Amino acid sequence: MASRGIVYLDHAGTTPMDPQVLEAMLPYFSKSYGNPSSLHAVGQEARYTLDEARDRVAAVLNCRSREIVFTGSGTEADNGAVYGVATALQETGNHIVTSSVEHHAVLHTCQHLETTGFDVTYLPVDAYGMVQPEAVYEAITDRTTLVTIMYANNEIGTINPISEISQMVRQRAAELHRTIAFHTDAVQAAGFLDLDVARLGVDLLSLSGHKIYGPKGTGVLFIRRGTPILPLILGGGQERERRSGTENIPGIVGFSVALQAANERRDETTAHCMALRDRIIDHITENIPGSRLNGHPTERMPNNVNFSFQGVEGEPILLGLDMAGIAASSGSACSSGSLEPSHVLLALGQSAELARGSLRLTLGKDNTGDEIDYLLQKLTALVEQLRQLPSMAAP
Repeated sequence: MASRGIVYLDHAGTTPMDPQVLEAMLPYFSKSYGNPSSLHAVGQEARYTLDEARDRVAAVLNCRSREIVFTGSGTEADNGAVYGVATALQETGNHIVTSSVEHHAVLHTCQHLETTGFDVTYLPVDAYGMVQPEAVYEAITDRTTLVTIMYANNEIGTINPISEISQMVRQRAAELHRTIAFHTDAVQAAGFLDLDVARLGVDLLSLSGHKIYGPKGTGVLFIRRGTPILPLILGGGQERERRSGTENIPGIVGFSVALQAANERRDETTAHCMALRDRIIDHITENIPGSRLNGHPTERMPNNVNFSFQGVEGEPILLGLDMAGIAASSGSACSSGSLEPSHVLLALGQSAELARGSLRLTLGKDNTGDEIDYLLQKLTALVEQLRQLPSMAAP
């Protein structure tokens, strides 16, 4: 088990910081404390460190260093992409295309823009939660300025065909002779999937540090050169006037080191997590009646398992697992305090009752086979026990 005897299976919610990331950050809390906007030697040392970190990130994304903007979170990166492009291009159009299963960082931004005169098309998904490229093509109109589709779903792990979607966006934009930017929320994809923005064909891409064994409060927004965008945060003009505020040098260093390390071990981590993931899926499917796997059976994140259990709500499952020393989730950590059924599962066509009975298990690089054996033993018994308690069963 992990430290304090906890089996941690909520890596989509957050990850523990990698020791090498912490080690890289420590000097910038004390000895190297300069402001990179200052012209003196102390400030220029910080500027050099900032440039090095930007180069690390750009190398992973296969882009220019100048196309990297450091943010305070993945949420800010999503907000900045959606709001920034929409407002920059509002004189040419007021229509946004997204999906019904996006993270709330995208959905709530779109909903806010609707109150200011924008129109948003929320595309439906198939039974696995996947967005079809043809549906994106058909949704684009002569008023569309932005398409934003997530790379991998944070709840059910379904992976969208981003490169195919980007081709559709470019084709439709050429037919309409207009600028249409394509953004993807890749927060959950980092460390497992290819982040090469040239191969993906995206104009904007969002990342978060604490999903890749880096520090919380850090993120990145890739903005392809020439993409029209207005800043979300105004002030001192940092980050080439795309995100004002004195740069968080310790956090930026930590993010860049974490991303580089996650990318270098990507194949190893993917194989490790996929083997454990498939063990969990096979066991639950074979040994817990009334269980339903949510998300695509093959085009899914290597570390994601999401099941709904008929007749049992998710909350007592989580509490029972927690009492057994197992940390899991019912979906997005950002909305885990809500008693409402998952908007993602509802979009898949599930009933509200079944959607309340979901369990998300997300694996990490340090999980072991023994931990999975312990989980499966406890979970199988727990679901059976809960189904025998009428007061605990789902209506």
